Amino acid sequence: MSDQHAADEPAARQVGDFLERRREQIAQRWADATLFRAVFTVSRDEAVEACRVVVEALTQVAYSGRLEDIEASGFEVVRDQLGRMSASLTRTGYSPAQIAGEVAGLRPPAVELLRGEFPDPPGPESTESVLALTVLLDTLRLVVMETALTEGEEVISRQRQQLLEVATPVINLWEGVVAVPLIGTLDSARSQVVMESLLEAIVDQRARYAILDITGVSTVDSLVAQHLMKTVAAARLMGAECIVSGIRPAIAQTIVHLGIDLGSVLTRASLADALAYALSQQGIQVSPSAGAGVSPR
Repeated sequence: MSDQHAADEPAARQVGDFLERRREQIAQRWADATLFRAVFTVSRDEAVEACRVVVEALTQVAYSGRLEDIEASGFEVVRDQLGRMSASLTRTGYSPAQIAGEVAGLRPPAVELLRGEFPDPPGPESTESVLALTVLLDTLRLVVMETALTEGEEVISRQRQQLLEVATPVINLWEGVVAVPLIGTLDSARSQVVMESLLEAIVDQRARYAILDITGVSTVDSLVAQHLMKTVAAARLMGAECIVSGIRPAIAQTIVHLGIDLGSVLTRASLADALAYALSQQGIQVSPSAGAGVSPR
């Protein structure tokens, strides 16, 4: 054990005793802090109870002497309690830096209570205890920041997934016919969403024909072509015939240049042509209206 650690041990134990002894007073003061007030808006008693849980966890960390160790066992409880709170704040628009600032606001009330237990002017023992408590609460802030950053990444991931789903709608064109109009760039993540959305629509709509319209796809490379082939194969396994429409001349030349074999894939020039084919296969004939193409006299 290092000399520094040995010197810090009495102060850490004093902080543990203080937290255990003044748990209720600290919990009552913390319950009015923005960090807890912003989450527990219905009942103050719930906020006080959440504060008690955090103080008990910090007491455990203090008695362990691991004031600067974010992996100390007591912080697991803190991650669970404050992690859920920071997740709630993150969803309402708080940044990790703002959440860390709210956690820093817990320090002054606790330090004030601790200083009140020592005579004035403060001596070395008081200074060491306040320093130990400050270190402990700074570590608490790091733990909460870590949790908030993780939650923020998860929120961004969920939002990205939702955007992919919104950007890849499945349209029910006719009874038994669904279509996915693709616009922009296809990558692995979006291709997976296309496949999952299309297969779900095939099951939900009991579709016999699925149209992949790539009129709005800017470029097609070997990876995009492979994703299309996999989607076509998956649709066939679900009992639906898949039609790829909207292959523009430039994309057709690219596919030929890459040597990609789409011979087994049914293609049509446009979405309208693909829909007409799907309808005709069901015995529905589509013909122009009587007045179409006739100039008025």
